[in-house]
Amino acid sequence: MNFLIATHNIKKRDELQRITGPLGIDVLLDKDIGIELTDVEETGKTFEENAFLKAESGCRESGMPCIADDSGLVTDALDGAPGIFSARYAGEHGNDDQNIEKLLSELKDVPAENRTARFVSAACCVFPDGRRMLSTGECRGTIAFGRRGSGGFGYDPVFLPEDIADGRTMAELTPGEKDTISHRRRALEGLAALIKEEI
Repeated sequence: MNFLIATHNIKKRDELQRITGPLGIDVLLDKDIGIELTDVEETGKTFEENAFLKAESGCRESGMPCIADDSGLVTDALDGAPGIFSARYAGEHGNDDQNIEKLLSELKDVPAENRTARFVSAACCVFPDGRRMLSTGECRGTIAFGRRGSGGFGYDPVFLPEDIADGRTMAELTPGEKDTISHRRRALEGLAALIKEEI
C-alpha cells in the first residue's frame, strides 16, 4: 500500500522518505500523484494535534492514507519554548538562521548544565476510512553556545544529542547517523508498527 507524505519542507520530506523506506512503508509525494496539497494552518496546541491536522487534510485531498509529522525543539530553560512554534520562533516561518539567533540570544546567560533540550516529533497517519494512528519520539540533548556543522536543517547546528558521545551537533552528523537517533525516526518506527497491525 502506498502512503502520501504531507509536507512542503523539502529537507524534512527527504528525511521522511529515507526513514520510511527501511520500515517497509512506501511513500509518495503530492507531486507524484499530480496534486498540490493545501498548506494547513497549524492551529493545534500540541505537536500531536498539528500532525493530525496535516495528515487528515492530506488524506481528504488525496483519497490516500496520509502520513504527516509535526516536530520541534523543547528547551527546558525557556519553559518548553520554542515548542510548537519552532518553525516560526523569530516571526518568519522557516527562517532557520533567525530562529537559531533568537534561541541563542535567549539562552546567552544560561550555563551549560541548564541548557537541556529535546527534539520532539509526533507522526500521524490518517486512512480514508477514518482510522488514525499516532506515535511520538524524542531525541534528548543540550543547546550549544554557537553553531557548528552544515548538515540537517532547523536547529540542528546548535543541538548536541546526548546519544553522540564525541560532542558533535546534529548538523555535524551524516544523514545516516542522524536518522539512527532522530526523534522523527523514533516516531515513525512506532507509527510503522501500528500501521502494520492494521494492514
